[in-house]
Amino acid sequence: MQSDKSDKGDRSIGGLIRDLTYELTSLVSKEAELAKAEASEKVSQVGAGIAALAVAVVLLVVGLEELTDAAAVGVGYLLPQAMVPWLAPLIVGGVIAILGLILLMKGRSNLQPLNLAPNRTTESLRKDKAVAQEQFR
Repeated sequence: MQSDKSDKGDRSIGGLIRDLTYELTSLVSKEAELAKAEASEKVSQVGAGIAALAVAVVLLVVGLEELTDAAAVGVGYLLPQAMVPWLAPLIVGGVIAILGLILLMKGRSNLQPLNLAPNRTTESLRKDKAVAQEQFR
């Protein structure tokens, strides 16, 4: 028993094109599903990372506050007794504020659009374009 529709040699061009279209559509659909699943997984990872960073920041702030208090007490031992209550925390707070400002300015400069541009990729694409243009001349 030979079926002309199931036999690969007897298939029409229209049937082959229809099958190809179906297979390509199915492939694109499955690739899109995979990309969506992977993106969802990455978003979950980012969420967990952000939560961990938030907890870390809170703990670091509390720890820094305690260290600042201890530093102020330590500086207080070096100062005359009358100045200890106000000058020691002022000195320690001033030093920490200056360090914070330096880090803030450094962070801002790192986030400038010019610093975020993919310079190496852009340069590589320019070179590729030049090579391609040379090949077609």
